[in-house]
Amino acid sequence: MNINRQNRKVLLFNPRAAHSKYRIPNSILQLGAALEDRFEYVFVDGNREEDPWEVIRNYLDSGEFFCFAATTMPALQLKQAIPFSRRVRQEYPGVVIVWGGYFAANQSRVTLESGYVDYVVSGPGDQVFPALLTALVEGANPQAIPNLIFRREGQIVETPKEELLDQDALPRLPYRKLDQFYSMDGYLANTYLGQRTAAYHSSVGCPFTCSFCGIVPIYKARWRGKSGRRIYEDVKYLKEEFGADALEFHDNNFFVSEKRTVEFSRLILPEKMVWWGEARIDTVDKYSDDSLALMRESGCKMIFFGAETGNDEVLQQMNKGGSQTGEQIKKFAARMAQFEIIPEYSFVLGTPAETPEKVWAQIEADIAFIKEIKQINPHTEIIIYVYRPVPTEGSELYRQVQAAGFAFPQKLEDWINPRWENFDLRKNPMTPWLTPAMIDRILNFETVLNAYYPTVSDIKLTRLQRQAIRLFAAPRYHLNLLAWPLELRLLQSRWLRYRQPEIEGF
Repeated sequence: MNINRQNRKVLLFNPRAAHSKYRIPNSILQLGAALEDRFEYVFVDGNREEDPWEVIRNYLDSGEFFCFAATTMPALQLKQAIPFSRRVRQEYPGVVIVWGGYFAANQSRVTLESGYVDYVVSGPGDQVFPALLTALVEGANPQAIPNLIFRREGQIVETPKEELLDQDALPRLPYRKLDQFYSMDGYLANTYLGQRTAAYHSSVGCPFTCSFCGIVPIYKARWRGKSGRRIYEDVKYLKEEFGADALEFHDNNFFVSEKRTVEFSRLILPEKMVWWGEARIDTVDKYSDDSLALMRESGCKMIFFGAETGNDEVLQQMNKGGSQTGEQIKKFAARMAQFEIIPEYSFVLGTPAETPEKVWAQIEADIAFIKEIKQINPHTEIIIYVYRPVPTEGSELYRQVQAAGFAFPQKLEDWINPRWENFDLRKNPMTPWLTPAMIDRILNFETVLNAYYPTVSDIKLTRLQRQAIRLFAAPRYHLNLLAWPLELRLLQSRWLRYRQPEIEGF
């Protein structure tokens, strides 16, 4: 592709996601920080624009931009990333199109074969992205740049993985520049955590290899995080400059290092900020009681944990076995109650098995296990997903998936078909071993569970509403009468307008 070397501007696009309207777009901020003093750039946030394409077109019509870069998470973001990228290629054929995010990395072949995505950044882009842009402007071969996937002469080229960078050495995120495009007030939401909740990312990767996780093929069990002090300095800046009073850590695994968590907790304690993050049960269960008490005192109100299942054999298939067991999941829920930290447990139902009878048995066992968890610690938040495959080559679970005949879409446009959108939202996985009756059983249980135990994170629900829907749901919950909970769905959708954390976040 011929690049006009006079055009040095880059358009950084964050496609719309329903749950991200009020979240700081850390991914494109990270790229903006990397481009400072090298290339001019603009932000376009699909969550904040009524018609993002009009904004994109106005920029590209200027002829000053040579690159359109989009972050691509599965499902909702693809609904803008795919059609907009296609239009950029059709209407501005000289503009280079670069995708990042774990959808593009995991589905790189179908992404590049679309004909309108030129490069995929597979992993952090802090050094890679500006190096790619420089190579394009200078007419150099990008094959020596790590973390890239692209096509050459009909073949997919994947360059070696870059070592994870020292996160403390990275430049500060350009919040002030974002504030010029979109007021930061619009990114500080009123949530269960606080009235002005900010989103922050303090690490990359994860040291574990869960076989259903989308980042495993990208980071390959690597993790690196900012120090507790650097996190504190960034968070204090968000508080002092923009009035943030609460924080969501969007790391894939914030709590990898107890030492780092304790350092941050001690530093943030005087700031009186409430915070939330994601963790593994077997990691945080190794924390001392003193560390957990300090975390709670410092403002840690809730932690998201991947419980997944109470079946130790399935945990092994998911690469979560060994250190995490069903018994530990139960005991840990009780332990969290001692420190008044709400454990937010996610479960993945509908994993493959040798026979339909075994799939049914595992679904019923997981339902019973979840109800047991709620008995142990009623404050445990439960989030239910229907299992969807992730291309984690070499894992036992993915081998079962392939053997069952499952295949991902072969065309990029197919991913925005409503059926595949529901796949990525983990509500309709279209997997061969799950029958419609099985999926109905899972989703019906979710409806009854959410009615009997409405999430505490839905701050608009009144006490009366919670009591009323709990009363309606009680017979179904206790007698396991899960079929056709139409009255509960009607109450949730029409009267309560109930929100689901797994789709909408806080």
